[in-house]
Amino acid sequence: MTVLHPTSPAEVQEGGGGGGGGGRAHSRVRARGGGSKPALSTPTEDQIVLEMRGLSGVLEYDPGEYVLVAQAGTPLAEVERLLAQHGQYLPFDPPLVEQGATLGGTVAAGLSGPMRQRYGGVRDFILGVQFVDGTGQLVRAGGKVVKNAAGFDLPKLMVGSLGRLGLLTELAFKVFPYPKATATLRLAFPKLEEALEILYRLAGSPIELYALDLEPPATLTLRLGGLPEALPARLERLIAFVGRAGDLLQGEAETQYWRDLNRLELGAGYLVKVALTARRIPTLEQALGSAPRRYMSAGHLLYLAWNHELAQLDTLLRSQNLSGLVLRGHTARPQIGIDLEQVFGQRVAAALDPQGRFSPAPPQ
Repeated sequence: MTVLHPTSPAEVQEGGGGGGGGGRAHSRVRARGGGSKPALSTPTEDQIVLEMRGLSGVLEYDPGEYVLVAQAGTPLAEVERLLAQHGQYLPFDPPLVEQGATLGGTVAAGLSGPMRQRYGGVRDFILGVQFVDGTGQLVRAGGKVVKNAAGFDLPKLMVGSLGRLGLLTELAFKVFPYPKATATLRLAFPKLEEALEILYRLAGSPIELYALDLEPPATLTLRLGGLPEALPARLERLIAFVGRAGDLLQGEAETQYWRDLNRLELGAGYLVKVALTARRIPTLEQALGSAPRRYMSAGHLLYLAWNHELAQLDTLLRSQNLSGLVLRGHTARPQIGIDLEQVFGQRVAAALDPQGRFSPAPPQ
């Protein structure tokens, strides 16, 4: 296996940074960032690997404009430290920060964390991208301001593309102020049905939660954020709305709780992300058994640790008309369940990578 270490967009185009010939000369290419999602970055035997960590560093950051531009190999931990100095953060709450996840890998995998509940996922905050397409051309799309897009919105298409549309080299994001204070309320219910009824009510209410999670068998975890002087009254209103008190986390214990959760160390085996709706949860709960899992974003996002044959989970997701993405664990096919790419995704990939250099399997 050939591993190359580019340190600039030009070297990504040529596959430089350690020799091995030009990137345009290689028929099969796989990008790898921090290695936090090995199921997505492990190459096949016929692929060369571009280690993207050499493309690291923040290029522009204007706290007053809430805009950050950085190279794709920049570790999320570095970005979070910089933003925290100005009381800001990435509102889609990217996971796997402590495991070394990078900006580019997070966008390519389309990953968001529990606090996406308040403002949205990574697709809602990406403003612009620069990437190398399958012909070796350097392409820039989007910009540093929020505006309507004519034609294909390439920055948003890159979210969840798994590197199939191009090799990301630079990204621009909008960032938000971090809440001045936060508090977490954990509510344990006797039955799943009771927990889901409250989840449905909260999801449709005007209560602004930074996180609305369900931890099986029947515990809701709710996070509030805002001004310190307003938080006690808001907690009282939240407790009155759900009709019961629970365990309250505040201060460092609360911060550490969410930091630990965002490591996604749910258990042994495969780590799988599944997009769904809350109405699918009862049926899934009957089928998933004892597999450790966490439903986030009001039941629209599931992270699951699967310690059985992956084919079993693939069959289960297909039966529920759901799609899953394997992040950790050895598999030649990280996308399981139904195929959401279909014709549109295939046509975009054919336009940006006509020779199939970035496809997971050799072109037919």
